[in-house]
Amino acid sequence: MRRTIALLGLPLLVAAGCAPAGSGPSAGAPSGESPDHRWEAFYQRAAEVAETWRPGPGWRTGYVPLQEATLLVGDPGFGPGTEAAFRMGWYRDQIAMPTAKPGDGTIRFPDGTLRVPLVSAAQAYAQLDQGDPPACAGRPKEPGRTGGTGRPKDGGPTIEPGPDGAVSSPADPGACIPLTVTAVRLGTAPVRTSRGVADVPAWLFTVRELRAPVARLAVAPGAVTAVPEGVAPTRPAPDGVVGTQGLTAPADGARLNYRLGVGACDTGITPLVLERDDVVVVGGGVTRSPGVCTNELKLEPVTVTLKVPLGARPVLDVLTGAPLLVDGP
Repeated sequence: MRRTIALLGLPLLVAAGCAPAGSGPSAGAPSGESPDHRWEAFYQRAAEVAETWRPGPGWRTGYVPLQEATLLVGDPGFGPGTEAAFRMGWYRDQIAMPTAKPGDGTIRFPDGTLRVPLVSAAQAYAQLDQGDPPACAGRPKEPGRTGGTGRPKDGGPTIEPGPDGAVSSPADPGACIPLTVTAVRLGTAPVRTSRGVADVPAWLFTVRELRAPVARLAVAPGAVTAVPEGVAPTRPAPDGVVGTQGLTAPADGARLNYRLGVGACDTGITPLVLERDDVVVVGGGVTRSPGVCTNELKLEPVTVTLKVPLGARPVLDVLTGAPLLVDGP
């Protein structure tokens, strides 16, 4: 499971260009507003990105997930320690993971269905678990009552008996501990795809420390169509126009939440969007510091409101032209 944690100190390579600002008439404006001529370079570049977006046939006929394969189904009730464990992929299993592959599953899109092969719970867990946390004060040596093998002394179900089987027992928020998997069952999870939000087969892992299951999508890799690469304009990015580092949550109606990659000394951070009937292009504008500044990248969360709900429209980055994935919890 990949989790992105943004910190100062990363090279500022993607966030900003150093070329002179582009020229030309305004190509659009934030939803419901008049064009802001300070950002004409953004709108001109965004229009180029929108016009060159030409995904392959799999975009409308296959399964192209636009968010990570590990996600939450419901409110987890995170504390500082459990959120860190989820983002880093720290887990320990207290059950024997089923190794048998289930039969084919069905993805249900707004415009139809698709039958796909699935992976076993053991394969899904192997993708979910990214190792152990570092040792630190407060971390317990054992996950509770065990028989010395890491399994519960008194056993416990391997397959989740039903949707109400989750157990909530908050961990010490200051302890560097993994999340404890106590059961698993095959279900579905809502996933943003190139064809809109779909119900996708997923292994749902009951986690002792969380109120909601952790889902790992169960679709076999061979049935997943890769996200197409974006086509960036050939001109260098205009100075003061910054790119997007991913959506922080699935679109909530007409509201988009995303992260801008800005310089450590940039000011006047402004989210910008070009909205069309078939595509949305996002990015931002900043004012550069005239003095000397460290060469660092900072991720700035921002929100924009579209004229109409996003629906199945792709969200593209203004710098790279690439479709943006949901990388939030």
